Amino acid sequence: MRIYLGFDDTDDADADFGTGRLVRDFCAGLNHGVTVLGIVRHQLPRLADIPYTSHNSSACVLAEIPDPELLPGLVQAAAEHLVRRAAPGADPGLCCAAATDVNQDLVDFALACNGRKTTQAEAMRATAGLKLHGLGGTNDGIIGAAAAVGLTRYGWCGRFIAWKAMRGLPDPVTVGDLARQGVRVVSVDRDPLVPQAADMVSAGGWLRPSLWAGEPVLQVLADGAGRWRTAHAKRPKNHPPDRQPGSGMGRGDGTGGGLRTRPAPGTAG
Repeated sequence: MRIYLGFDDTDDADADFGTGRLVRDFCAGLNHGVTVLGIVRHQLPRLADIPYTSHNSSACVLAEIPDPELLPGLVQAAAEHLVRRAAPGADPGLCCAAATDVNQDLVDFALACNGRKTTQAEAMRATAGLKLHGLGGTNDGIIGAAAAVGLTRYGWCGRFIAWKAMRGLPDPVTVGDLARQGVRVVSVDRDPLVPQAADMVSAGGWLRPSLWAGEPVLQVLADGAGRWRTAHAKRPKNHPPDRQPGSGMGRGDGTGGGLRTRPAPGTAG
């Protein structure tokens, strides 16, 4: 049974690590009954009217569990990890769903989060029947957590910060070794050739495939005969916000006070 676990709003301006690291640490501590396939980072708008700490990103874990009865314990473990590790003043949120239970309403909500400001009430409606938890502060993290699940199900945005044993691969790495991890290598040159199994890909220490058609796809550019480099490199910290019209999704980072748990009305706790 494939499941999605969405996390959002876990840090503050002074945090030593962000949501991605927090989620990777959670996955590293899971027992053998859960198989983590990967973690997808999703970017949400960085606009002037949206409160956020650094990047306004959320994350979604893709995992397999052998028995649906393991799901409540997994959700509880995720909630406890968030409460324990989220930065003071954060507004953490958690959303969990079986892949087969994510409907078009949640996908549509997630896509709307990329184009306008959305609300907790909209997140609650979009996740009716799913597990949605606000775990502190204003509980605004439920918005991004729900969006992370919906965007992952949508399958055409975000990047993998973890996928199977990808983070342990050498750099450079062959196209064939990436394929054995389930990572498809695609040239995005204007006149692209098809990367061959023995070709080498240089990631510059930052291997982050995109989520395309529900699969990890590494975009590359030609770098000589039989050589490729990743099309996207790591950005410097605190890069400027996006300059585009309209409003995005509000999160309310760093506005919270005491810790509280509030399952959304109409959802399973």
